[in-house]
Amino acid sequence: MPLALALPGRDLDVGELRRDYVRRLANFEGTRYFWGGENSMGIDCSGLPRRTFRDALLSYGIRNANGRALRAWLEHWWFDASARALGEEYRDYTVALGVEGTIFEMDCGSLQAGDLAVTESGIHMLVYAGDGRWIQADPGIGEVVTLHSRTDENAWFRSKVTVHRWRLLGEE
Repeated sequence: MPLALALPGRDLDVGELRRDYVRRLANFEGTRYFWGGENSMGIDCSGLPRRTFRDALLSYGIRNANGRALRAWLEHWWFDASARALGEEYRDYTVALGVEGTIFEMDCGSLQAGDLAVTESGIHMLVYAGDGRWIQADPGIGEVVTLHSRTDENAWFRSKVTVHRWRLLGEE
């Protein structure tokens, strides 16, 4: 792997990276909630998007021999981040989209699958899955679930959030 990190960095195919990331999010459906967890044995709300985004970066970097993706994977692995940190644009990993309020009332028209909603308190995050659906490792339900913001009842949909995008997925 150390030699692979020296590969030249090229532009990323953001669409390919996003599709893989969102697919990996969905693969965690039903995984039990475990605070501090970041694997299929148990995962928490910030671990879910971090782990799946890192895995997508690693896979993309290997598939495409892209050193930029591999170096981004290593940086994201080395400098872990909480929901609050990602909401504060820690290490420039995320960018605020200027969308805020409650998910229940939010117009999701400008969002893209993979965008992150971080609660105002910074204690929880959800990921937009598209078509009004949000995926999260929900501590109340006790597992990773995908729910629709208009038809499913969930306390997190009534919490104030700010919406962010992984900076690398905003390069379209």
